[in-house]
Amino acid sequence: MTQSEPRVVTQMLIRRPAAEVFEAFVDPAVTTQFWFTHSSGRLEPGKEIRWDWEMYGVFGAVHVKAVDPHRRILIEWADAHGVDIPVEWTFEPREAGTVVTITTSGFSGGDAVAQAIDNMGGFTMVLAGCKALLEHNIHLNLVGDAHPDAIKK
Repeated sequence: MTQSEPRVVTQMLIRRPAAEVFEAFVDPAVTTQFWFTHSSGRLEPGKEIRWDWEMYGVFGAVHVKAVDPHRRILIEWADAHGVDIPVEWTFEPREAGTVVTITTSGFSGGDAVAQAIDNMGGFTMVLAGCKALLEHNIHLNLVGDAHPDAIKK
């Protein structure tokens, strides 16, 4: 990453144990309740997974680079220009729960700043949705409601 490339860091305290919060991101049975609508499988090192957002008619290929149980997930997925960018989750246990930090970098093209801002907003919604689900068993439907005019009928 050069000095001019944007880097996105989003974090939130989720008041649940690190093992449970970590599992929410690697197990599609949980993740589909707050982020994407379908996944081809669990996040495991070396796997290529497909995530679908069926309400928008879009999907993404995810290359799982590393999974350190209860501590870290590293994937790569394509940006708007088809360039793989890294996305890293870290899970830091705290007395009150778990701080989840999501870091993304490597945005390309003349719209790199716009991509970074879009990623930050998206990952903030994902963390808020996960928090609501794990702490209160509430399904906020944040991702689906973020762009109501783009939903495929």
